[in-house]
Amino acid sequence: MGKAGKALKQVLETYSITQYRLALTMQISRSNTHRWIHEIVDPTGDSILEIRDALEIINPAAAREFTQLYWGRAIDPEEQEG
Repeated sequence: MGKAGKALKQVLETYSITQYRLALTMQISRSNTHRWIHEIVDPTGDSILEIRDALEIINPAAAREFTQLYWGRAIDPEEQEG
């Protein structure tokens, strides 16, 4: 367990984003973010994309860092259009 949770925890701490703010942006319960960050459960694939999207709304730099930490590289939308 834990790659997504570890990446998320690091990004939230680095960018001073609260679990509550992320949960509000994602329109989910804060308990979900708590379980991810403390590696109680892993987020589903869809949730990982939703985390990235929510972070993009809150702080685009945080979204880029989460993407890089989780997938191992930044994913550039223009790169995918090719």
